[in-house]
Amino acid sequence: MRTIANARSVGLAFSWLAVLFLLFDSTGKLFQVQPVIDGTLQLGYPRDSVFSLGLILFSCVVVYAVPRTSVLGALLLTGYLGGAVATHVRVANPLFSHVLFPTYVAAFLWCGLILRDARLRALLPIRRAS
Repeated sequence: MRTIANARSVGLAFSWLAVLFLLFDSTGKLFQVQPVIDGTLQLGYPRDSVFSLGLILFSCVVVYAVPRTSVLGALLLTGYLGGAVATHVRVANPLFSHVLFPTYVAAFLWCGLILRDARLRALLPIRRAS
């Protein structure tokens, strides 16, 4: 029983680390912070898209943060973060620091969700110790 509680605690920590990062990112876009605008322009997106991207990201994070809809939120955020990977590939950014960073965030989202949701763990082919 203690192992399940520990897994849930670690899962919550992973999830909230990712959520806090994504909320920070979406807030910068929603409030049109100049460094965020500059970064978005460097990635080849028009200035007009910054607010929309922030709104989409914020909405997906809220869906993820609500326990009843967290799986849907994880799926939506995976799509959003996949677009970020594609963007970094397109502009030839460095692999480990830029291209794969959204993948790291997605891994935190999914690992956190799997560790805190027994229904998801049951779907995975994980051998349990006897």
